[in-house]
Amino acid sequence: MIPRYSPTDMAALFSDGARFALWLEVELLATEGQAAVGVVPAHDAATCRQAAPTVDDAFVADVLAREAITDHDVAAFVDVVQDRIGAPAGSYIHYGLTSSDVVDTALCATLTKAADLLLIDLDNFVDALKARATELMDVPVTGRTHGMHAEPTTFGAKFALWTLQADRDRQRMRAARAGIAVGKLSGAVGTYSNIDPAVEAHVCAALGLMPVPATQVISRDRHAEFLYACAAVGTTVELMCTEIRHLARSELGEAEEPFAAGQKGSSAMPHKRNPILSERLCGLARLLRGYLGAGLEDVALWHERDISHSSVERVALPDAALLACYVLRKATGLASGLVVHPDRALDNLTRGTFGLVFSQSVLLALVSSGMTRDEAYRIVQRDARAAWSERRPLREILAADSEVPLNEAQLTEAFDLTRTLRHIDRFTEALAAL
Repeated sequence: MIPRYSPTDMAALFSDGARFALWLEVELLATEGQAAVGVVPAHDAATCRQAAPTVDDAFVADVLAREAITDHDVAAFVDVVQDRIGAPAGSYIHYGLTSSDVVDTALCATLTKAADLLLIDLDNFVDALKARATELMDVPVTGRTHGMHAEPTTFGAKFALWTLQADRDRQRMRAARAGIAVGKLSGAVGTYSNIDPAVEAHVCAALGLMPVPATQVISRDRHAEFLYACAAVGTTVELMCTEIRHLARSELGEAEEPFAAGQKGSSAMPHKRNPILSERLCGLARLLRGYLGAGLEDVALWHERDISHSSVERVALPDAALLACYVLRKATGLASGLVVHPDRALDNLTRGTFGLVFSQSVLLALVSSGMTRDEAYRIVQRDARAAWSERRPLREILAADSEVPLNEAQLTEAFDLTRTLRHIDRFTEALAAL
């Protein structure tokens, strides 16, 4: 992932140094596990731990140089580690293991750490959305369906629904973490032919992972679930940002992204305050969904394993974790700093719609007066069309319509904004359950 979208703490998890450090720890734990079951001499296992190399830039460079010869990253890593430790103890590094025992277990440990970071970010995102939902629960705005005026809602209701969806993303990430926090050290086809299951248990316990049955590789549906959790995060952020982009349009002006001192919205037009962050996050959500597709295709491998998944995962898993992290942190700041314009929203709702958002309330009032639903519908539809084309308030047209048997009090009730939003506390109750 390019540095622009790479939060440093998440990026550190996927660096070459971090990867080799985890590989080394798996190897050392496995050697100690082998010693515990009597396969490796205890003093040799102790020597491996004591003489283990420091994973620094020089170590990474040595492994990469060795890989240029072996054309196999794990083999190159093992060669360098054994050379640094020295014989005879170093010869027990990688004893009874296959590459995937090391790579898959270390990768799952890394993804578990990545999920932990993302869960912190999700907590912050949910909290930010919930705070704005509470703040704006009673601030009315036009609800729209198909991009058209529908009925009144509130900004708080919008934020509440985003909050609830983000909480479901949090639950999905927790489930993905549980699914990926696993390990395997069971050999070439997963039958423990050259390694005791106790070694696997020892390594996994030390890394906070659960040993699971596997072929040569851990089942890739687990990794796909992690990618889905990341993609779902992106989709929720995209939902919020798409709404912000619409509300920020010049003809609506009901909300706008925070605009910092010195910021420029356009290189050519000084008046512009474009919703660039929302647009950026919508674009990154597309990438996250793309990684999910690739991850799902990685699930079906040949027999006990092939490596068609490997090249995909070297890109998709780190990038998805980095992008989900970046997207969450940016979206949290956007949610907290979003500028809402209640007066403009109310003006759009009332004068801007000519009262059309109350058409259903009028329809129901006419039905209650004794009309058939179809008869009432046709009258309201006709008068609503007249209101829009003549740019006149619907209530005014209804009051002058001889076919409308509603008195002033009934019309007032039908056009009462407070009445239409009287159950908005349902959203507040749902938030309180989080």
